[in-house]
Amino acid sequence: MQNKTESAPPTTDWRAVWQLLRPYWFSDEKWRARGLFFVVVALALGMVYLDVQFNAWNRDFYNALENKNFDVFKEQLWRFSYLAFIYIAVAIYRIYLMQALEIRWRTWMTNQYMQAWLDNQAYYRIEQGRTADNPDQRIAEDLQLITNGSLTLFFGLLSSVVSLASFVGILWSVSGPLTFMLSGRAVTIPGYMVWFAIAYAGLGSLIVWRIGRPLVAQNFSQQRFEADFRFGLIRIRENAESVALYRGEAQEREQLAGRFGRIRANWWNIMRTTKRLNLASTFYSQFAVIFPFLVGAPRYFGGTITLGGLMQISSAFGHVQESLSWFINAFSSLASWKASANRLAGFHAAVDAARRQETGIAVTRSSAGEIRLKQLALSLPGGQALTQAFSGAMAPGQRILVTGPSGCGKSTLFRAIADIWPYGTGAVELPRSAAMLFLPQRSYLPIGTLREAIAYPAAETAYQEADIHRFLDLCRLAHLRDKLDHADNWSQRLSPGEQQRLAFVRVFLMRPQVLFLDEATSALDAHTEDGLYQMVLSELPQATVVSIAHREMVAKFHQTSWRFVHAVGAAQEKSGEPRFAIDIVPLLAEGAAR
Repeated sequence: MQNKTESAPPTTDWRAVWQLLRPYWFSDEKWRARGLFFVVVALALGMVYLDVQFNAWNRDFYNALENKNFDVFKEQLWRFSYLAFIYIAVAIYRIYLMQALEIRWRTWMTNQYMQAWLDNQAYYRIEQGRTADNPDQRIAEDLQLITNGSLTLFFGLLSSVVSLASFVGILWSVSGPLTFMLSGRAVTIPGYMVWFAIAYAGLGSLIVWRIGRPLVAQNFSQQRFEADFRFGLIRIRENAESVALYRGEAQEREQLAGRFGRIRANWWNIMRTTKRLNLASTFYSQFAVIFPFLVGAPRYFGGTITLGGLMQISSAFGHVQESLSWFINAFSSLASWKASANRLAGFHAAVDAARRQETGIAVTRSSAGEIRLKQLALSLPGGQALTQAFSGAMAPGQRILVTGPSGCGKSTLFRAIADIWPYGTGAVELPRSAAMLFLPQRSYLPIGTLREAIAYPAAETAYQEADIHRFLDLCRLAHLRDKLDHADNWSQRLSPGEQQRLAFVRVFLMRPQVLFLDEATSALDAHTEDGLYQMVLSELPQATVVSIAHREMVAKFHQTSWRFVHAVGAAQEKSGEPRFAIDIVPLLAEGAAR
């Protein structure tokens, strides 16, 4: 399932990213979210304060060692012990509460995105328009990455900024001035270690950005390729019997190998970029260990500062340099986060567009007792006209047979009446109080107990067990009576014929006033098909029944035929010309039964 419209990562500006992150903090959970957020902020600031205390401890501890002062040495060991215990407690609860905030945020966003995706058949329209690939991955994986990454990056940046503000003053005061001769003149640089740290981090950040910039696009592609490969594996599992009967293992292996080949090729690109990035960042971080001693050594050996002062300079420089190096250390995480943000922003835009999509077919509810189609013309998603405009009505109790060649738009007509097909023009008026049920060729069976599958979309307790048993018997599924509370993947467990008969059990339990059957008996033998239609007429005598079928024997259960025929001139395949027209003719003259 690869979407051609997203073969490359979209360019997402930061305003679009902010629109993804903002809603939770202004939702009905805002006070709890903000309270938890500020507690984590306080703990992060507390850790920076403890780092400052450890920095002062470095000076006093190493001075005690240099002066061989055992009393101060013992005092500093105790000081380190209680600082360490406090630091451990703060660090543990900072991570714990940040994880609590993350799961709350992710839960809220998941609920919002699932609701938006499922509302107004947005999931169906996205699939039809191919506007976003792998929505399952975006909801399940990208939301997790965006919440975790946002909190981790934010608190990392916050700690770096506060640490920089706390230690830059210390480094300025303890490093002192550096004086050297230049062209016969004495030049003094106050707080020279601060300027060295800024220059060192600035140069490192520039190099890392230049090297690692391709990672955003590469991570975006990797997530899509992984999802495509996973989708291919799921498809084989869902269609295991068909693949086995076709002996399609070689073809499936080739397709899966091709999808995994894209993963492998892109992964090598990520590896090469990461290798260069790690080379730069590792060299940068390792040289940073010795750099403060290198630039502080002249003052130490000159007797200007003590060993404790040198160690304090080293510690302060390390904190300043690490704070200034936040971009370098977080670049890989930032690239992955931005790739997820781009994918989520694209999915958000696709869902929003699908929900707001204007339909050319107006579907309304009225007090009329019949379904009315007014100058209805069907089109394909690309805009190509499929049928000429036609008008018709489906009266209560009427039985209509829809026929025509494959691909002419019979199922599309049902989709337009169901208000899930926006492509076309005209109007559909539906009875305001009529209960309608659409039965496709392969009905959906959720994973769970058989009772849940039969009752879908109602609750499993919606129907009496006696009624379920009765209709299972009538639909020749008596062998399933003792399996009602067994959980299974019933779309894989039952044969196509059993699935279609189970769908008729739903029909008789739900008792709709209007029933649409889209080749709902295509997997059944003629005798069973005849029996089910007889049952529909006897159990639902007042219902409107509209069928799509290719077998001529089904005609005897209908009164009227809506026939899709080739439109005059369509054979020339002129651009924009409708390919089919619809003729409405009675079937009674052909011997159809009432």
